[in-house]
Amino acid sequence: MSITRPERVAAAIRKEISTMIQEELKDPRIGFTTITKVEITPDLRYAKIYYTVFGSDKEKKATGVALSNAKGFIKGHMGDRLKLRFTPEIIFKVDKSAEYADKMDRLFDKIRKDKETSGG
Repeated sequence: MSITRPERVAAAIRKEISTMIQEELKDPRIGFTTITKVEITPDLRYAKIYYTVFGSDKEKKATGVALSNAKGFIKGHMGDRLKLRFTPEIIFKVDKSAEYADKMDRLFDKIRKDKETSGG
């Protein structure tokens, strides 16, 4: 099965934005941020960038604001580096899947401990 162009562009966008966040954005509000996934429309016009932030809810909100403020910078540099005819509009979204997985792990641990203490 071959990889489609939107999938290749999404992977390149993920790599570039990750690099920009770690090396080029100097905003102190951006905490320990990881780009987890990029979904791009088939016409390559819109890209949803999913990210996670390690920290408190306050730090997560501050990172969201900082990323929104940096959209122009990110879009401009991304267009230069990826050599796309049209640079997609960027929409940042918090990826809550890691939090959900952590919550489920804790729930399963609790069930396992309760089962062990009840002898069954």
